[in-house]
Amino acid sequence: MLGSVVGLLTAGVGLGVGELAAVFVRPEASPVIAVGNRVITLTPGSVKRNAIESVGSNDKALLISGIIIIVALYGLLVGKLALRDIRYGFVGVAVFGAIGVYCAITADASRGTDVIPSIVAAIGAAAALWLLVFMAGGDQRKASEPAEMSGTDRRHFLQGSAALAGLAAVAGFGGRIAQHARFSVAGKRAKVALPAPTGVAEVVPAGVDLGKSGVPWATPSSKFYRIDRALTVPQIDPNEWRLKIHGMLDHPMTLRFEDVLSRPLIERWITLCCVSNEVGGSLVSNALFRGTRLADLLREAGIHPDADQLLMTGYEGTTIGAPTAAVMDGRDAMLAIGMNKDPLPTAHGFPVRVVVPGLYGYVSACKWVVDIKATTFRKDFAYWVQNGWDQQTDINLASRIDRPHSGANLSTGETVSIAGVAWDQHVGVSKVEVQIGDGDWQVARLAPVPSTDTWRQWVLPWTPETSGSYRIRVRATDAKGTPQQTNAAPPGPAGSTGLHAITVQVTA
Repeated sequence: MLGSVVGLLTAGVGLGVGELAAVFVRPEASPVIAVGNRVITLTPGSVKRNAIESVGSNDKALLISGIIIIVALYGLLVGKLALRDIRYGFVGVAVFGAIGVYCAITADASRGTDVIPSIVAAIGAAAALWLLVFMAGGDQRKASEPAEMSGTDRRHFLQGSAALAGLAAVAGFGGRIAQHARFSVAGKRAKVALPAPTGVAEVVPAGVDLGKSGVPWATPSSKFYRIDRALTVPQIDPNEWRLKIHGMLDHPMTLRFEDVLSRPLIERWITLCCVSNEVGGSLVSNALFRGTRLADLLREAGIHPDADQLLMTGYEGTTIGAPTAAVMDGRDAMLAIGMNKDPLPTAHGFPVRVVVPGLYGYVSACKWVVDIKATTFRKDFAYWVQNGWDQQTDINLASRIDRPHSGANLSTGETVSIAGVAWDQHVGVSKVEVQIGDGDWQVARLAPVPSTDTWRQWVLPWTPETSGSYRIRVRATDAKGTPQQTNAAPPGPAGSTGLHAITVQVTA
């Protein structure tokens, strides 16, 4: 028991002072974040796909929690060894620090100073270990014999342990709060005045939201799905942001934030979808984006005809490869600076991100973009492609039932609205059909949309006449007359396919 207390407190102090030291470096240098980022990089692509498919946007919290638990378990071992011979404990702490340093210096987009918090964490943990072992009576007393401690020794040990526990908590939680206070760009984001879009505004037709599915046509920024690698949201000062556009170009350029603000801007409703979205899943959202056309920038830069890929890099080091043809074919691909009439939320790419309609996010939607390289698919391989996803793919035609929920209890004679959304960005949805039980496919009513780049709501009224269990399925047809694929396939490596189905119970 004594060794467990020593080990847990040693680990706690190490993590706590590491967080505090990160206040003077940057949040990404926190030992927990550095290790987490390295774990993400080293994890096989198949494991990442399964994690995203299983827990969605909760993957980051689970990873951080897992790292803390592993450190705690490691601390238990170090504590037990230290009570037998403190040198073993110091070796264990040194290994702890070395892992942090390695992860910090080898993480994507790392900086030399990122190793400082891990070094400080190891020093703090070693100091705590020495003090705890000293208060416990040195390495002569075995952890299995805590009763040999005198009453005074026991009291001193408990007092010292309480003090170190307080230090760990204050340093850990206080460090996180101080990091946020020092590095947060919320204030600077609030001061950004978005210029009005130029040219013809996109008209949203009346009735675009049928109000039947419980899911709004326009997704609030706070509800917009988030899938990325950033364990801590990058805090980028817009005054210091730079975008390097280079590679197979005649005129490479570097843009500042004010350069983007001064360019002609467009504002478009665009639905984004994650390739990890399961059939019927929620990793798809629709928002109003404002930005400058990426194609115009590339023409000014003189992009070469054989540059078939735009390799985009985010501030946190993630690379995303978009097909140049999709950006240059007339669609509203943009460097986005606004979302739903406000500057981009920090979690969604502030100050600047890339949005390309009609492509999954992993080949288009680069958040916190700082680099765009005109290159080829043969030469450069983006992050997600290296992890097993297809290099080029369009979004699959899909449809989803949002109401009623699967497992809902309905009553005979009561009319309910079977409703949901369907999407095939940059192609469009022309028809949605619903099958109830073994009945015929019935055509649902579609809401109007401003363009083919957004999802489309649909609804079908249904009045069940007999009780029982009913399986309800939905299928869509795109604007070209192509029906939705019925064969079921998982998200990897090119997006899920199949028909969404729910089961409801009807009682008299």
